[in-house]
Amino acid sequence: MNNNKRHWSYSLLALALSSVFLTGCDEEASAKVEQENTQPNTSTTISDPYPSTYERLASEPTLIKNVTLYDGIGGIFENTQILLQDGKIQGLGDDIDLPDSYLEIDGTGKFVTPGIIDTHSHLGVYPSPDTRSHADGNEATSPVTAEVWAEHSVWPQDPGFGRALAGGVTSLQILPGSANLFGGRSVVLKNLPDRTMQDMKFPDAPYGIKMACGENPKRVYGRKGGPSTRMANVAGYRSAWISAAKYKADWDAYETAVAAGEDATPPRRDLNNETLKGVLDGDIIVHMHCYRADEMTVMMDVMQEFDYQIGSFHHAVEGYKIADKLAQNNVCASMWADWWGFKMEAYDGIRENVAMVHQAGACAVVHSDSDIGIQRLNQEAAKAWADGRRAGIDIPKADAWQWLTSNAAKSLGIFDQTGSLEVGKNADVVLWSAEPFSTYSQAEKVFIDGGLAFDRTQPDTWPVSDFELGQVGAGDQK
Repeated sequence: MNNNKRHWSYSLLALALSSVFLTGCDEEASAKVEQENTQPNTSTTISDPYPSTYERLASEPTLIKNVTLYDGIGGIFENTQILLQDGKIQGLGDDIDLPDSYLEIDGTGKFVTPGIIDTHSHLGVYPSPDTRSHADGNEATSPVTAEVWAEHSVWPQDPGFGRALAGGVTSLQILPGSANLFGGRSVVLKNLPDRTMQDMKFPDAPYGIKMACGENPKRVYGRKGGPSTRMANVAGYRSAWISAAKYKADWDAYETAVAAGEDATPPRRDLNNETLKGVLDGDIIVHMHCYRADEMTVMMDVMQEFDYQIGSFHHAVEGYKIADKLAQNNVCASMWADWWGFKMEAYDGIRENVAMVHQAGACAVVHSDSDIGIQRLNQEAAKAWADGRRAGIDIPKADAWQWLTSNAAKSLGIFDQTGSLEVGKNADVVLWSAEPFSTYSQAEKVFIDGGLAFDRTQPDTWPVSDFELGQVGAGDQK
């Protein structure tokens, strides 16, 4: 099996056998008592019950030379070179200590950037094909479902992962949907298609939690007992945080007592509050679906009231109205280039939004929220850059590339590992056929941790999911 394909395309026979075994388990499973959201007292919890089993691709030292390079943190370097070795960026520029043996790629006329990071994706939880049986992103049974984890819905055979890889996406955050006030935990994946979610899980990336404000919770729960108004939305957040703060205080007191050598009884575990406690402890990052400026400002007040940090407002079509407040509160805005007007809370969206947030000194991010848009995020960022320029906001392209890489990485808590081309960071790198903001530019080669994950010139090596076997030929994906 080709190394680039890893184990994503595995035996159909194995799948057939597994389906037989699963069918035989149905009766046994139906006899099980429904699990509750709490567990008996326990003095310990497993900090990482679903650990990453990601393994980077085998690779050889690779030197890409004679390229123009955007480093992802605002720098542009012409006619330069970059060395990828042992999964890391080992050298940049003229002064590189080359190994005895390495692969050399001549990038004359081409561009190198950090790999694109999509902060808002539903690949795997709303996969292709889009059928009701595959719709696993919204647990629309209660306004507060912080106990659910998006990773437990991720279907790694989603063909969208391979399509996004061909667009230069090397990492992505998979979020639950936006039906709920608290929709559950998100997970960050390496976009290296594989057999299981754990095989794709970005090592040591913090968890996120999806929250939503505005119309969606009102629409979903307005006829289910609420919330049916924005004021009830806010009351729902506050009630949940009050409960979580009490839960945190109880566990903090217990751990203090144990550390002092006292005989103490642990509080009862609660999966919902366990996630919210992670936010209050600073271990889980809030990612909040929110459109309107007034609502984002209210949510930053709630953030101050309960002493947690919002990592990013998602969509934020009115971010331009409060860009100064976003900067003051160290909150990113993950935005579309030009989506607006499809519902009332999106009505005041403007095409200059991303550029205006950037100009104010806030952390601007371009995201997809789309299985199609994720395939050409470089073009989405180009549209936002061009719209800003037409409005007189002259942002260098090398600065604008931060919207897809370093700013995205910062909002996800992984900037220490990826998002920029700096010596020692993960070698998540894209070689573009032309200037990456060009409509005509294509991702020619995509490296993840230094391994060649996608090569446009070698269709036979492109990842194909089991779902597509016998349906899609490699050449059909061009």
